[in-house]
Amino acid sequence: MSGASVFSSIGVVGAGAYGAALALAAARAGRKVTLWARDPQTVEAIQRTGRAPRLAGADLPDSVTATASLADLAGARALVLAVPTQALRQVCEALALALAPGRPVISAAKGIEQASGLFTTDVIADAWPGAVPAILSGPSFAADIGLGLPTAVTLAARDAVLARALAQALSSAAFRIYHSADPRGVEIGGAAKNVLAIAAGVSVGLGLGESARAALVARGFAELRRFGEVYGAQGETLMGLSGLGDVVLSCASPQSRNFAFGQALGEGRSVAEAGGGRLVEGAFTAPALVGMAQARGVDMPIAAAVAEIVAGRIGVAEAVAGLLARPIRSES
Repeated sequence: MSGASVFSSIGVVGAGAYGAALALAAARAGRKVTLWARDPQTVEAIQRTGRAPRLAGADLPDSVTATASLADLAGARALVLAVPTQALRQVCEALALALAPGRPVISAAKGIEQASGLFTTDVIADAWPGAVPAILSGPSFAADIGLGLPTAVTLAARDAVLARALAQALSSAAFRIYHSADPRGVEIGGAAKNVLAIAAGVSVGLGLGESARAALVARGFAELRRFGEVYGAQGETLMGLSGLGDVVLSCASPQSRNFAFGQALGEGRSVAEAGGGRLVEGAFTAPALVGMAQARGVDMPIAAAVAEIVAGRIGVAEAVAGLLARPIRSES
C-alpha cells in the first residue's frame, strides 16, 4: 500500500492551532487538504487571508481548502480529527451522518473521555461504526509544525500496513512520522503526559527547583509505565516519542497549556484563573486516569494529587506535602 497514492486527499477536522498546523503539514507532504472549521467566520478569515487565525505566522498554501460543511470532506481518503477529547464523540456522530464509513479516522486528541473512560480510538469506533480508528501523538507544538521546524511524532493503528501507509502519506522533510501497531500505547502516553505536565508546572510555580521537577517527572513517568502495562501498552511504545518524548516536551515548557496551567496553580491562582478560558486536556483527563488506575489496582500518587487539585479538594502545597510524606520504598 503506497501512502502517497492511496491517501492523496486528507480531511482535517478542527481549525484551531493544532488542526491548522496538521493541515499545513499534510499540504507540505503533497496532499490535497480540506480543513473544516465549525465557525464560518474562521473559514472566511482563512479564505481572505490565507492564514488560520489561531496559527500565527504560517501561510496556508492553495492546496488547503477551508470549509464549514462536513459534506465537503466526502472526497478525503483519510480524516484527521484535531478536536478536544471531550468533543470527539459529538464530532464523530456528526461525521457519521454526513459521510460514508470505511475510511481511516485519525485522532490527534490526547486524553480520555470523562463520561465513559474510553480512549480516543475507542470513542471513534463507538460513535462512528465503520470508521477505521488510528491515533497521532508525540512531542509537537503547533507553532513548531507551522514554522516548519523539525518535529517527529507517532501514528498508530491496529493494522500495521495501514499505519505505515498513513505515516508515509503525511510525512515530509521536517515532519517525520514513525508508524506503530500499538494504538493503545500511543494514546496512553498522550493522555497521561498531560496530567504529568500539570504536576511539573505546579512544581515550577511553587519554586521547588529543577531537582524537584526532575524527580517528579521521573516518578510520574514510572506511574505512566505502570498504567500502560496494565492496560496493554507495549513497553517500547511508552519509551518512544508518544510516551517519554511527549513527557519530556510537555513537562519542560510553558508552551504546553498543561504545564502553564500547573505553573499558574503553583503561583497561587485558582483553577478557573489558571485555565484562563483555555482548554486544558490534563484537567479533564486526571480524574478519568485515576479512576481507571484504581479499577486495576495501579498506584498513581502524582496523578491522584493532580486530580484532587483540579477538583478543588486540596491545595497545591497540601498535595506536595502529601507526596513528600509517602513512605520510603524501593524505586523498582
